[in-house]
Formats: sequence, structure tokens, C-alpha cells
Amino acid sequence: MVKDLFERIQNNKGPLGKWASQAEGYYVFPKLEGDLGPRMQFHGKEILNWSINDYLGLANHPEIRKVDAEAAQQWGAAYPMGARMMSGHTNYHEQLQNELAEFVGKEACYLLNFGYQGMVSTIDALVTKNDVIVYDVDSHACIIDGVRLHMGKRFTYKHNDLESIEKNIQRAVKVANENGGGILVITEGVFGMRGQQGKLKEIVALKEKYNFRLLVDDAHGFGTLGKTGAGAGEEQGCQDSIDVYFSTFAKSMASIGAFIAGNKDIIDYLKYNLRSQMFAKSLPMIQTIGALKRLEMLRTMPELKDKLWENVNALQNGLKDRGFNIGDTNTCVTPVYLEGSIPEAMVMVNDLRENYGIFLSIVVYPVIPKGIILLRMIPTASHTLKDIEDTLAAFEAIREKLINGTYKKIAEANVVDMEK
Repeated sequence: MVKDLFERIQNNKGPLGKWASQAEGYYVFPKLEGDLGPRMQFHGKEILNWSINDYLGLANHPEIRKVDAEAAQQWGAAYPMGARMMSGHTNYHEQLQNELAEFVGKEACYLLNFGYQGMVSTIDALVTKNDVIVYDVDSHACIIDGVRLHMGKRFTYKHNDLESIEKNIQRAVKVANENGGGILVITEGVFGMRGQQGKLKEIVALKEKYNFRLLVDDAHGFGTLGKTGAGAGEEQGCQDSIDVYFSTFAKSMASIGAFIAGNKDIIDYLKYNLRSQMFAKSLPMIQTIGALKRLEMLRTMPELKDKLWENVNALQNGLKDRGFNIGDTNTCVTPVYLEGSIPEAMVMVNDLRENYGIFLSIVVYPVIPKGIILLRMIPTASHTLKDIEDTLAAFEAIREKLINGTYKKIAEANVVDMEK
């Protein structure tokens, strides 16, 4: 008997969806209001915001807002219409590509209208069914979804584990030899949940032993790492050996869009084979011209990155000095690991927002293991040292309530399913 396709969906909302009646509008899909920045409005109250990826504080910068407004006035929101290949190409798109390529030290660059779809499509275009993909088990969802499209073999390696990386490359070599294919290794410059840099330098060194190509998603590294801000590859001194470099405008650039960069022949191939770009509208002029201004500020205003790292160091050192577990992050991403259930996490975050005026992202199972609460913080250049001190004091207070069972008692009184 054929089942109703929707029966499963209606009976099982998924590990996160099961909390929708309690969480939606507050813990998930919250509505932040006011100008983008450290101080915003949530449910009618001012909150100190640690939850937006505006690393360099460009989102509400007056020069950025001026350029964005002028571009909107001149071009409107629609221009150019159509895909790049057909009718959506302009001199501004080419200019941005050339400047980005130079900034990240690559021969060529191609703009993408969205980062997520762009990464999925890049992976799809780079490999055939005879090729083998080797990728980090903690890769971002866009990488995982790109790998899902692959019709050939794929191997995951343990997160940032060099022994596991080499072992799985060896497995890939065997399959590639049998199939007559190649090998694509994929990792991230910065892992957005844990905050560690990918082992780029060590992976690159393996090229001396094995024949593979390397694709790096550097969404969180671009603009924040390296002497010039060119990312994790620059930070680790191996940018030249990254074959395809990817980043998004959604983090340091505080906008929409993304790009890939590499040798000219590879980028030329990709721009004629990226289905997410061939069959989708070009990046609008507002974002294109706005990105040119943002890139200019990345290049000419190093004080933005300096201030960002002053805040990062103050926050992370303050947390460690107070005994908090922030893992082994070596980037701006600041995770705080605590032990507790999902209901306890919900009560704790409610306390943070309502009584301490602190807004941040809460990450729980299935993104991380059961029994762990991850409070993920994104410092920006716009935060102040007082913001950090206020947050550290709040964290000490909530940790005590978590340890002494205050949050568990409240959760038990209000939630039936105390899932651990």
C-alpha cells in the first residue's frame, strides 16, 4: 500500500522541528529590530548582540550605507536581469572579480549570486562519477549537500585529524586508480561552529605524496585572517597551493553573494559549468557595487581587523580566565561549551535575553552531541570592551544557575520531554 507522502512529515517534525511550538519566534526565527550592530532590539528590549557575522562592523557603516543607497538609486534592485551568461553581465562584475582575484592572490575569480548554492554547484562541476571526494566530517551543510550530488565515491575524515586525512586520501587513491579518475579534497578555512582553522598547511604538504586538488571554503576566514585579511590560506602561508578558493560576502563583507578563485583555466571552466549560476539571476548591482566598496575598505582600513582582534582576544581570554571551555578555537568564532539538556538550554537562553540583555546563538543536538550546549558568539569590530565585560559577568551568573540546577527545575516544570 502506497503511503501518503506527507504522513511522515506531519507525524515527525524532525529533531529541531519538534520544539517549534516552544521555540519559534524566540529561540529560532527570532526577529531582531533596529540598526544592525552590537545593540539592537528584541521583543521590545535592547539587547547586546553576539549573533551576527558582521566581523568588521561594515553592516551599518555610514560609508557602506551611502554607497548601497546610491547604487539602489541609480540601478534599482533588479539590474541586471537574467543570468550572467545570457544578459546579467556588467563591467562592475568584471571589476569586482579582478579585484577579488588580486586580493586573494589568484589568477582569476568568478562571482556567485549566493554562497550556499555556489559551493554546491562548484563541487558538482569539479567532479565526475569517476572522481573521488575526501572531506572533513564537520564540513558546512553546503559542502555536504554538494557532495550528495556526487555520483562517485566519497570518504569523510575525522575532523582536522591528519592521520585520518591521509588514510582516506590513500583510500581515494586506490579507487581513483581503479576508475581512472582524480581526487578532490575539501575542507574549510575556518569551521564556523568550533572556530578552528582547517589543517590547510598540513593538507597541502600531502600533495608531495599524493595527486589531488584542494577546495577550501573560507567563509569565516576571508577578511579576518592573514596579514592583509586574505584568509586562512594567507594566515597559514599556503594560499598558493589552494586550487579553488571559495568565500562568501555574508560574513566580513556584510552583504549577499560569494566568489570562487583559482587558476584562470579552472575558473574559465567553472563559469561555463556552474549550474547554480547558469540558470539563476546574476548578482544585482546593489550588491556588486556595494561589494567593491567593502573590498576597498578591507584593503585600506586595517584598523577594522585590528579592532576586531582586540575584541576577540579580550572576549576569549576573559572566558578562559574564568574557567569557561571555549575548545581550541584559533579564530574569531567563539564557542562556549556547557553541559545540559535542550530544555535547560532554552531556559538559560531565555534568562540571558530577558534578565541580562544578552542575545547569542544557541546550538544543540543534532548539530552537536546530546548533553552539550554550545553558546556561539561572534565578536565584531563594533563591540566595545564594556560589552565584553558585561557579557563575561552574565556568563558567570548563568553558569552558576546551570550547575546548581536552577534551569533544570524550571525546565522540568514547563517541559514534559526532558530529552538529555
